[in-house]
Amino acid sequence: MILLTEIQYNPSIAYFQQMLRADSILIEQHEHYTKQSYRNRCRILTSHGPQDLTIPVKKGNRKTKITELEIDYSQDWVKVHWRSIRSAYGSAPFFTYYSDYLQQIYGQKKQYLFELNLALLRFYMKCLNIKKPISFTESYIPAYAGAVADYRNKIHPKLNSAILDIKVYNQVFGKQFVPDLSIIDVLFLQGPEAVFYLQASPAAPEH
Repeated sequence: MILLTEIQYNPSIAYFQQMLRADSILIEQHEHYTKQSYRNRCRILTSHGPQDLTIPVKKGNRKTKITELEIDYSQDWVKVHWRSIRSAYGSAPFFTYYSDYLQQIYGQKKQYLFELNLALLRFYMKCLNIKKPISFTESYIPAYAGAVADYRNKIHPKLNSAILDIKVYNQVFGKQFVPDLSIIDVLFLQGPEAVFYLQASPAAPEH
């Protein structure tokens, strides 16, 4: 099965769950930018509950191609995001193991959102030892058939249906398990074992 999807910022757990089920990944690079999606935001768990971190982008329009969307560095969002991530996960068992590598990617200050998201995706795939081939669309096709599972816009901040059952793991904050978060939540807490928590369990997690 080929997983067709947009590229996300610090992709969600659901994103990697679907990736593990696929034989290869096809990333949409000819779509137009869509606001209020995981393309430029991610969700982490803080002491105050789930929090979205959003990358500001330079003003575009509905016809702005996703690969041409520039990041707005006039706002010091890198410092804000990193401070929030460190505050949320600084005490997690594997934070120091991964944080320097992750911070290096942020420090590169990629011009385009697509470039940053791709660098992050490759980093997380390496951390999780996911060796799936990645290719990119050659044009925009509204609908696919056959062996392509079209997940464009199905993993979304306002939709919870895309996440599969996930094995419960201890989180830094809260007594009730929060499943629909960025991959960094399980990665910082479980390290190399994180990939096993992404595999769907036969029963829903207990709260």
